[in-house]
Amino acid sequence: MQAFIFELLPDREQELDMRKISGACRFVFNKALGIQKENHEAVNKFIGYVSMAKQLTQWRSSEETPWLKEAPCHPLQHALKDLDRAYKNFFAGRADFPRFKKKGSRSSYRCRNCTFCHHERRQLYRPTEQL
Repeated sequence: MQAFIFELLPDREQELDMRKISGACRFVFNKALGIQKENHEAVNKFIGYVSMAKQLTQWRSSEETPWLKEAPCHPLQHALKDLDRAYKNFFAGRADFPRFKKKGSRSSYRCRNCTFCHHERRQLYRPTEQL
């Protein structure tokens, strides 16, 4: 697979929007990880992606987190998919237990069509299929 890397030159407003989206993705990942840890300690079961995506809909419509509506839903869903994959890799013995994400240098998110936006490096990765 080949990928193209584009340099992003966002203005202040666009950069703020990108930071909000990556912060919302981090919040969703961490909240879902907290729920997964509590559930695993109590019942020793894993909550699948579909159940967590239903909770995401509730979080977006909640009065406690009205700012989640400002972020597009696809990057938030990808954050839940990333957590789901991290748990599956852990249970298969391919990775360590998932850790909470913290604000910092690895702030990024994925959009539709597998586009990966890394706003700290100001790069956009767009994979293409090989011919």
